[in-house]
Amino acid sequence: MPPVPPAASILASLGQATFAWDVASDAIAWSDNVAAVFPDIPVAALASGAELAKLIEPSRSVRSDALGAPAPVRSGEGVPYRIEYGVRAVTSAPVIWIEETGCWFAGADGRPARVQGVVRINNERHARDEQLLKLSRHDPLTNELNRTHLIASLAETMEECARFRSSCAFMLIGIDHLARVNDAFGFDVADAVIAEVAKRIRARLRSGDMLGRFSGNKFGLILRNCTVDDTNVAAERFLAAVRDEVVPTKSGPVSVTVSIGAVTLPRHARSAEEAVNRAQETLDAAKSRRAGSFALWKPNVERDAQRRVNIRVTDEIVTALNERRIVIGFEPVVDARLRQPAFYECLVRMEQDDGRALLAPDIVPVAERLGLIRLVDHRVLELAIAELAAAPGVQLSLNISPDTTMDPDWWATIESLMRAHPGVGERLIVEITETVAIQDIDDVRGFVTRLKNFGSRIAIDDFGAGYTSFRNLRKLGVDIVKIDGAFVQNIVRSADDRAFVQTLIDLARRLEIKTVAEWVQDEEAAVILREWGCDFIQGRLIGLASPDRPWNGQAEKPVPATG
Repeated sequence: MPPVPPAASILASLGQATFAWDVASDAIAWSDNVAAVFPDIPVAALASGAELAKLIEPSRSVRSDALGAPAPVRSGEGVPYRIEYGVRAVTSAPVIWIEETGCWFAGADGRPARVQGVVRINNERHARDEQLLKLSRHDPLTNELNRTHLIASLAETMEECARFRSSCAFMLIGIDHLARVNDAFGFDVADAVIAEVAKRIRARLRSGDMLGRFSGNKFGLILRNCTVDDTNVAAERFLAAVRDEVVPTKSGPVSVTVSIGAVTLPRHARSAEEAVNRAQETLDAAKSRRAGSFALWKPNVERDAQRRVNIRVTDEIVTALNERRIVIGFEPVVDARLRQPAFYECLVRMEQDDGRALLAPDIVPVAERLGLIRLVDHRVLELAIAELAAAPGVQLSLNISPDTTMDPDWWATIESLMRAHPGVGERLIVEITETVAIQDIDDVRGFVTRLKNFGSRIAIDDFGAGYTSFRNLRKLGVDIVKIDGAFVQNIVRSADDRAFVQTLIDLARRLEIKTVAEWVQDEEAAVILREWGCDFIQGRLIGLASPDRPWNGQAEKPVPATG
């Protein structure tokens, strides 16, 4: 059997050493291998608790604090403890991370009298902890701050600027058309582009500026002590850094640009959230104007007034939905020859406290911008189905927004209502805008098919404003096209509009698709449309939307045809 090595040799091989600390005299006695744990630190600096404390960071009192637990109940019993700390002889030296495990023993007065323990080097664990901390603060792809810590840094910077009356700027830098790179080359190449853009921006930062990855294709940048002129100069520097050289990738060189939106702080934003929103707003403005451009946020009285209106209308819409003040008006669509009502279009109205009603043009655009249109469409659907169920001889049409066409909740609602009211679907016409019809033919075809399974008909609203081909209309199985009133209202005076509308009507008739002319203002236009073969007309001549139900009495009288 080989001889057993001495304990000191075993401890040294493990990077450990033992110690005995006499608390009263503050003297520390170490095992002979202490240098294996504390290299380059003089033995004198380890001879007492006070001397060792001078080398410890971040908290010098960590060892003495460990002796603060209650004294043991039985005499001679030790109180265990475990602590971690860093040590270094000079600030230029790397920190050595130490794990100390030991027990302290009480004297006659119950206070710590002596300590025995083991210390060992623990750099690997601390490195792992540091790495985890770094990952929690930084984006793994670019190694820049992640969004959470970028926003926190922005808030701190704004507080400093307010306290010291200085100025700074916050930028959002968006990579233009990154989705195209994804589609053409794959996500790995797109990631390489993102990392390279971050590297180029980082290379052009001043000391004290902070960069972070705000989202997939956006970076946030905090520029300290930055005036408006400085911001303009910096923006051009970043634009050029990305624009002037292609990005080398494994799939070949990729040319990219960035667009930038910025806001001056704290002058034009009172909080980090407001700064981000305004930078995003200006970034959107820059992108819409031209890819690869820069915009700086400026106050705008009209924009701010519109925002206040949006907020007010949003609140009113939600309140009206809750209070059942969203109602519908019925606008007649009549046979172009007989002038008898064929169906009624349901137009949304919002009753106000003063008795007046907000009309669809005041409600729908705001509801669409602010994500409330789905709720409005749900309510209009419920009201229309209720009317159809109560009046068996009536046919109604209703408009739905682009978002609603793919809304599973809307589908669940209509399927439930159709089951509850058999036969109603055959008297319902659903109008979708032309822009929806051309966005994704396959998705829209599925939408149309499901509705036709209920017996409903499909109309394309505002036809002529987009670029839908009649071939696509046949492919979708559309029953009715409603010709955009912007062309119809001027057919008496405009040869171009006459030619356009007449061509649409002729093509639709050949494809056995019914036509509705919107915004018919006068009898002369109605006669022209009838002679061209238009099936139905709608507009001021026939009668605008009314909350009354024309089919309940004689409120609706046919408008006699002339000529």
